[in-house]
Amino acid sequence: MAEYVDVETAIKMSGLRVVLSPGIPGPWSESAKAILYVKKLPYTRAAQEVLGANVALLRWTGQATAPVVAWNDEPPRSSWIDQLALFERLAPEPRLIPVDFDERVLMYGLANELMGENGFIWHRRHLMVRDFTRPEVDPAVAEKFVILGEKYCYSPEAAATSPERCAEILRRFAKRLKAQHARGSKYLIGDTLTAIDLYWACTAATIYPLPESQCAMPELFRAVYVNTDPVVAAAADPVLMAHRDFIYETHLELPIDL
Repeated sequence: MAEYVDVETAIKMSGLRVVLSPGIPGPWSESAKAILYVKKLPYTRAAQEVLGANVALLRWTGQATAPVVAWNDEPPRSSWIDQLALFERLAPEPRLIPVDFDERVLMYGLANELMGENGFIWHRRHLMVRDFTRPEVDPAVAEKFVILGEKYCYSPEAAATSPERCAEILRRFAKRLKAQHARGSKYLIGDTLTAIDLYWACTAATIYPLPESQCAMPELFRAVYVNTDPVVAAAADPVLMAHRDFIYETHLELPIDL
């Protein structure tokens, strides 16, 4: 496992620090790590307390989730879009935000469908909470997912909309990949790697996680990440996982160091 400092130590440091969840391949955290890897930006890892109180993190950033990115004395950034802008500024090459206006707008729109509030990961969290707070689940485990649900405004009514919302996004991404392949491109936008390819590769773990040999994780979290919803499964076109594998094998580090 990678080396971590505590948040209190990270606050006092300079340079680039990233608060992550040790041992957990959270899609937002893995996306930040993927961009840092591609851009070859060195950074210090700080440990979030998974589903803990995170008092120091809350005091520092006003929220308790990971990832959080801090650069020198600038305000810490806890949203994916602000983190991407910072990474692109610190290492302009290789460029992960398209130069072309239309492609750039498309990339941000697609990324928001995955990473933003009410996007794919948000609704996958709803399904995780739904499935792991059922009466037959160990109460100690269910309690942790109740806490998770509070972070994502979970309700049974909201979760009822989640399968189709997730499926809609998967269908659109699969359609786009097939159109890109037809024009001879291996990437979601244009002909080169952009941030949306990395975001998708890391998001895909919430449907089918990478194998244990490539991404070791606690047994509970592997069970949580494997999708069991039939509506989502039906929309998970093989082209989506093939793209995930291509991005990891071509551009990222395996096995993943959590």
